[in-house]
Amino acid sequence: MNDLHIRAAAPEDLDAVLAFWKVAAEGTSISDDRDGVERLVARDPDALIIAEQGGELVGTVIAGFDGWRCHLYRLAVHPEHRRQGVGSALLAAAEERFVRLGGRRGDAMVLQWNETAHHAWRAAGYAPEEHWRRWVKPLTG
Repeated sequence: MNDLHIRAAAPEDLDAVLAFWKVAAEGTSISDDRDGVERLVARDPDALIIAEQGGELVGTVIAGFDGWRCHLYRLAVHPEHRRQGVGSALLAAAEERFVRLGGRRGDAMVLQWNETAHHAWRAAGYAPEEHWRRWVKPLTG
């Protein structure tokens, strides 16, 4: 982990990030395309955080802040780099960002069936709130 480098993604990283998510992220999102990720980075250049090791993309997290709540999406670590502290380093960077911005509470989008992710989120101090159910609707322009 000595050569792990955490930074905000730049526009030139976006194709690599999209390819990475196909390997490392569970499930897909309607926003997993070039236009969606470009909009994210254009609106909030520090929201998409990446981890690199030896010049290779090994992890991502989206740390979105809307001025009220802190939202975590797309925490993904390459399968060959899991359980080595990459996810913890990404979450620490996201949480530091939230604190700098004045955020007070983070929430994470986690697939119900992804038990491996549930264990990782619990280990990081997050807990499911059973009384909340997120309802979603894809928006089209």
